[in-house]
Amino acid sequence: MKYAIVIEKASHNYSAYLPDLPGCISTGRTLDEVRRNIQEAIELHLEGMRKDGEPIPKPTTRCEYVDAPVEAA
Repeated sequence: MKYAIVIEKASHNYSAYLPDLPGCISTGRTLDEVRRNIQEAIELHLEGMRKDGEPIPKPTTRCEYVDAPVEAA
């Protein structure tokens, strides 16, 4: 399964979360680090859900980009 990951830039690092897996979050100093960290967080999160007998949710979140008009300053 493939889940959508939201990565946001903070003042000194990046954070990531999955809308389809509430509570599954991670941070990293760089984009590469946050990608590695969220992958590990996903694995641990799903492992915990399995151990607790919780159903694994199917991915439903879709990501798209849209063009937005930006006026020159």
